[in-house]
Amino acid sequence: MGTEPEVDLPRGIGAPATRALVGAGYTSLDTLAGVRAADLAKLHGVGPRALRLLQEELEKQDRALG
Repeated sequence: MGTEPEVDLPRGIGAPATRALVGAGYTSLDTLAGVRAADLAKLHGVGPRALRLLQEELEKQDRALG
């Protein structure tokens, strides 16, 4: 049995977006900083609301999506 990666993403983005991001290797805000929003939007389950919430959380850390 494999171990689950530690996930540190905002809960408000929803379960489908969280599953899609983790499946693509993005398990925290750190891994998302600088990633193009257009690339994330291609992931099934990651919609405008999730992208907005991720961007807002990154901005709190003076970072952003690419």
